[in-house]
Parts: sequence; C-alpha cells; structure tokens
Amino acid sequence: MYQSNNNISQLGRRFGGALLSLLLCCTMQAQEQIRIWQGGNTSSSRFTTSELLFSEDGANLSVNGTTFQTSEIDSIMVVHTVTVTYNGAQATVDLGHAPGVTYTTDGAHVNIVSTNTKDELEFVLQGESTQGSLTYTGSFKCKFYLNGLKLTSDKGAAIGADGGVIDIQCGKRVDLILNDGTENILTDAPNGQQKAALYCKGHVELSGGGSLTVTGNTKHGIATNEYLELKKSAGNITVNGAVSDAMHIEQYFLMQGGKVTLSGQGGDALQVETKMLDDGITENPDKENNGLMFIRGGSIDIVAAAADTKGIKAPKDLVISGGTFNITASGDGTRGISVGGNLIVNEDHNSTLIQIRATGTDYEDPVTEETKRCMGIKVDGDMTVYAGTIRVSNTGVGTRGIRVNGTYTNNGGTVQASIKQGP
Repeated sequence: MYQSNNNISQLGRRFGGALLSLLLCCTMQAQEQIRIWQGGNTSSSRFTTSELLFSEDGANLSVNGTTFQTSEIDSIMVVHTVTVTYNGAQATVDLGHAPGVTYTTDGAHVNIVSTNTKDELEFVLQGESTQGSLTYTGSFKCKFYLNGLKLTSDKGAAIGADGGVIDIQCGKRVDLILNDGTENILTDAPNGQQKAALYCKGHVELSGGGSLTVTGNTKHGIATNEYLELKKSAGNITVNGAVSDAMHIEQYFLMQGGKVTLSGQGGDALQVETKMLDDGITENPDKENNGLMFIRGGSIDIVAAAADTKGIKAPKDLVISGGTFNITASGDGTRGISVGGNLIVNEDHNSTLIQIRATGTDYEDPVTEETKRCMGIKVDGDMTVYAGTIRVSNTGVGTRGIRVNGTYTNNGGTVQASIKQGP
C-alpha cells in the first residue's frame, strides 16, 4: 500500500512544491526531525528516508509508523538538531546536518556559533561535568532542551562574552525546555565577570515538566536581557543561592505556571528592570509591557534574608491574577513585595493566595542614613484587590504589613493585614 519517496517528481506534482522540497531535503539528509502541523496540532518524530512513505493513491503519508491524511496537513518542517553531551572533563558535539553552525571545544567548555538566519535550530544539552560550560552565539530564534544536564563551570567569563554556565548570545526568542522527568543543575564559577549562571541576551520562554536548579556564584542566578515567560507546563525552577539577584529580568515577567523557589540570594529574589535607551535615562518606548509583571498561576516560594532587599520587585505595575505565594521577608529593611507602580490582585486566571511574613527589623542605610522598615507589601502607587486572599503577618520590631502610598481599595478579596495608606 505504501511506497518510499523514490518517485519524488510524481509525488511532488501530486502534493505540491512544499512537500517536494521537504522530500528533496530528506534525500540529502539521512536523519532529521520532521514536524507536521495538522488541524492546529503538532506531531514531531525523528525519521530516516526509508521511514517516509506515501500510499499509492497519495492520500496518506506515513512517518515512522504514524499516518497522516495529506489533504489535512497544514505544513511540514524539517528541524535541525544539535546535541551537546558532557562527560567529565570533555564534551562532544553532534551537529547533525545543521546548516551554518560551527563549534569549538576546550575540554568541556563548548562554544557554538550559528550564521543561520532562516532555519530554526534546536539544541539538546545533556550529561555531567564539573568543569564545563556552553556559549551560543546566533541571530535567529532557537530552542534549547535540557535533558538531565548537570553542569558546573570552573572558568566563568573566560568562555564567551558573558560567561557563566549557559550563556546564550541571541537577541531573539529562545525557548528553554526542561525535558519531562529530568533534573538539571547549573552552577557557575565565583569571581568571574558573567552576568548570571544562566544568561540570555534575548527573551526566554520556559516550559517543560523537568526541574532546573541554579546557583550564581558571581552575580545573578538567572538573568535575561529581555522578557522571561514561564509557560503553564513549566516545572520546578529553583535558585538556591546568588551573589546578587536570584532572577533578574529586563523588560517584563509573565508567569502562567510552574513552581519557583528562591533563597540564598544577596540581592532581590525576583526583580524586573525597565528597558532603557542607550542614554540610560529614557524608557525604551519600543519594548512592550516595559517594566511590568504579570503572575497568572503557579507558585512562588521566596526567602528574602539579606538586608534591604525585596522578595518580588516590580518597577512599575504588578498584576496578580492567580497563583500561590509564600514569602518570608526576614532581612532588616526587607520587603516581601515592592511595587513601583500599581498593584492589582484578582482571580481572572486562577485562584490567588498570597501569604507573607515580615520578620526582620529596621535597616539604616550607611550612605544616606535613611531608616527603612521591614514590610510585607510596599506599593508606591495604588493597590486594588478584586478577588483572592492576602495574609500578611508582621512580627519583627517596627515592621509593617502593607504600606500603600496611593489609594487602597478592596472590591471583594479577603485581606488579613495591617494597612497604612498615604505618603
């Protein structure tokens, strides 16, 4: 009933130029990954040329045992996969047939460069090393799959522009996928110049049901130069130590799922920074949602123990429409949640439960001599609660529950906290 793609010309005339191009590609490249979109759904499979079969009447396409009706296929794409495997003091790189990709290695330190500007590349990172890293430089969107990667860098900024354990020098969208069921651990070297143990120059969309644990021994744990989005499918993301911020995100932060656990940082736990123009003064008007935070689901557990830091720091508005928060502000002068603009709490996406404990005491800034109180929530603008539950306990000497410089309005949520309004 089925035949292989030997009669490419005949099948190409029957099914169109796009499919013909795919088959020609498959003839040259013995093993790649095929993606078939059918009715809005995606099916992915690795295949060889002999596994790509058509029915004699051309009505069906069989790929590695899965059959599709050709009339219902929306599009087909061949995806190029590069696999990096770490093994102790060495790393191996399998480029497959990825076009425009080169690499160099120095023991287990890997530097990959891509000049590809039209083909989406995928990278699989796996294995273990206590003296390795990955630096990637490219200018087209790409995907990184962490597949049981346990990597510690001993060189920091000696590898790549920014260094760290994983340094992605790509200003486009980067999908970071934690393969289901895998444990991934990243630890960078101390006394380096890298921005973070895990750094991306562009914007990151994180998904996958595995776990990721990061330790930042020079500066941040995780840092992005543009937005970070946690998808609904995101697994467990842990930063268990950082010299500066645990997670430092520029432009905006969007969380739809996952479990985030942050502790042991010397700076803020979860911080967003507004993107500025080159003058460092003017806000960049071309960046959407610049300086905003949106939390719509998942859970966030934070211990903010360092003095004069924040558990969650939003430079502008923070909109919470779902999720579970457990935050302890135990450092002197520390705030559980600090909002530079307005704070809006509702349950538009999921149920909302915010629990904060302020257990620190006052902090006197050694430079300005300003005294800062430990607080559960500090809002510079207005705070409006439409739904959800907020519980703030302040047991430290001189602590406050909630301080709102603007107007506090409760339109239906449950708030259990001492509240002070006004500047």
